[in-house]
Amino acid sequence: MGWLVFITLIVVASQHLWRAQPQSPVPSIGTNAENAEDLASDRALVSEATPLCNQVLAGYLAARTPEQRNQFVLQPIVTAARMARYYAENSSTNIDPKNLKLTHSSIVHLPNGPALETHWSSSDGYEFDTVFMKEGDEWLLDWDHFVRYSDTPWPLFLAGSGEAAGEFRLLARERLADERKHEDAISIVLCAPRFGYSMETGFESPEFLVSRNTKNGRLLDAAFKLIREDKRVFGAKYPNNNPDGFIRLRVKIRRFEQDGERRFELLEVVACHWYSVTAPGVEISE
Repeated sequence: MGWLVFITLIVVASQHLWRAQPQSPVPSIGTNAENAEDLASDRALVSEATPLCNQVLAGYLAARTPEQRNQFVLQPIVTAARMARYYAENSSTNIDPKNLKLTHSSIVHLPNGPALETHWSSSDGYEFDTVFMKEGDEWLLDWDHFVRYSDTPWPLFLAGSGEAAGEFRLLARERLADERKHEDAISIVLCAPRFGYSMETGFESPEFLVSRNTKNGRLLDAAFKLIREDKRVFGAKYPNNNPDGFIRLRVKIRRFEQDGERRFELLEVVACHWYSVTAPGVEISE
């Protein structure tokens, strides 16, 4: 009886101490699943994929050459040339994986399958999001999304350097939205994102006027409507990591000279997101 009482006291005391210990912060988990079965499946996928994707990101950040980084990214053979070009034109941001804290993990259902989207903060002051997709049996980093890849650095393109046309991953802001809501054209400006500082923007373009009756105009209207309703492309549930009122775009822009002045034309809104998928991410009518 004495032993029984002694063991019982140990169990009760240990449970009390366990409850008193501070718990490690758990990242929020979001999903765009529509029913309980899909929700359970998405949560299981988050639990399975998150540690694997964490290892992939840590390996990528620890690598010091494009050849080493290439093994951690989607479509490595296709990506290799873009990666080499990118690091020849842009400085690499050194982030210590040990300083990173995962703040959000969620599944977003893209047209080519589920992807894991994660958000990170760093003790160095950086904040950024990453996307991982499954290729074969491996989860790999969507590198183009991660570095916000553009054919030419946006500031250089605006200044007249590089090819006269290219595709860019940019942030877009609607100008005078209330004043122009009945106008035939939507007015936007395009800004370069700042890696690691998601709530800040870089160089801003001149104004673009896009007819609302065109495909480009309808896509822009739909994307800005989504953000006003606090919704995300593809029905995703991740937090909004953009500056207030801004949307993410992949766009094709042409630069030309007219009357001795440098001008720019928006050729195509490729997508209303930065993922490496071709679907626009928003629904528009034919």
